[in-house]
Amino acid sequence: MDVIRPGDARYDEARAVFNAGIDRRPAVIARCATPGDVAEALRTARDGGWEVAVRAGGHSVAGFSVNDGGLVIDVRPMKDVRVDAAHATVTVGAGVTWGEFDRATQAHGLATTGGRASTTGVAGLTLGGGSGWLERSYGLTCDSLRSVDLVTADGERVTASATEEPELFWALHGGGGNFGVATSFTFDLHPLGPEVLAGLLLWPGSAGRDVALAYRDIAEAAPDALGSALVFHTAPPEPFVPDHMQGATVATVALLWAGDVDDGVEAVRSLRELRPEVDLVAPMAYADFQCMIDDPPGFHQYWSGDHHDAMPDDAVDVFVKYGSHRPSPLTQQLMVPWGGAVARVPADATPLAHREAPWITHPFATWERPGDSGVNTSWARHFRRDIARYANGGVYLNFIGGEGQDRIRAGYGPDNYARLATLKRRIDPENVFRGNQNIEPAPSSA
Repeated sequence: MDVIRPGDARYDEARAVFNAGIDRRPAVIARCATPGDVAEALRTARDGGWEVAVRAGGHSVAGFSVNDGGLVIDVRPMKDVRVDAAHATVTVGAGVTWGEFDRATQAHGLATTGGRASTTGVAGLTLGGGSGWLERSYGLTCDSLRSVDLVTADGERVTASATEEPELFWALHGGGGNFGVATSFTFDLHPLGPEVLAGLLLWPGSAGRDVALAYRDIAEAAPDALGSALVFHTAPPEPFVPDHMQGATVATVALLWAGDVDDGVEAVRSLRELRPEVDLVAPMAYADFQCMIDDPPGFHQYWSGDHHDAMPDDAVDVFVKYGSHRPSPLTQQLMVPWGGAVARVPADATPLAHREAPWITHPFATWERPGDSGVNTSWARHFRRDIARYANGGVYLNFIGGEGQDRIRAGYGPDNYARLATLKRRIDPENVFRGNQNIEPAPSSA
């Protein structure tokens, strides 16, 4: 175990996370390369009376990956990736990012649903459920889980699978880091690529409402193989963007066809008939597309989200209004279709509620200056207030920050939350792993 403390030349880099608005100073950062290191770090935290945070990719917008005055278990040294192409599985260490995962599996023409940003950690995304471009074809990331190795609060090493600790395995399909420190994951893989049809279509912001309404209808009728999102954002100063669009609001459809490239060309025809001014959809390497919308770290972030049973015209108007008037040019406003394989999983097969919801809205506020935090967080909150009448109360917790216990319960629903809380009482009765979207241990029965 490599220990980093304040005063170490590596300390500031080791404590930094994706969201620059999070500036916390742990007492100890324990870089763990093995499950034994994790167990030792947990003993150290217990002996020192320190709270525990677990850090992999560091993309938690709420800053759950780091704490003040506590101990951070940093699993980034766990970088092993073992692909079994013959059985279409992969086992990865908890420190692997999706970029590393995709490069390794794509060497065999295999993939599973991964994050939309290549720098996202496999661990946090999977434990929270795992939304990505392939979800309509193959389900959420957790739906491809075969097993998880983890270290519990008392230092015990446990493997959870369909046959070993099945209740814990169920909980790890979206229950987050509440039950231990995951050290490795084994996934089923699916045939894909290495070349896929993917890319971006851009329209000027003035066409945003027409594009949004048309996109809604096209996405709702699309085959499962079409993964996509509608994004309102600021067009970058890139050569492929016309001069009059650079620095202005644009409506963009990001898409990936998880099938034969020729079939994909036909599937996206209706979107191309909307006459985008920029068409970057083409055959490309899947692993390259997974990096296409990466955002750099170092900016302030506030994200939220809601599930929707439908997106009527009035709801689309709210989405477009806020997408067209963002206080920061770095901010993105996303509308993401679920459905397909996400919705075909039985309601009690994972902890996640409202998997049948066909739409998610996801305000993704990003800004540069600390003094601009108020106006940017207010933008996201006001959008949620105005879209609330069209929301069903559900939420995908990986898309939000720390929004309180009611929102956590909404992510699971009352029955699933109660089941998770009962397991939490058995696995982590002292709530050692509470630096997360926390599931509180159920009270002991009389």
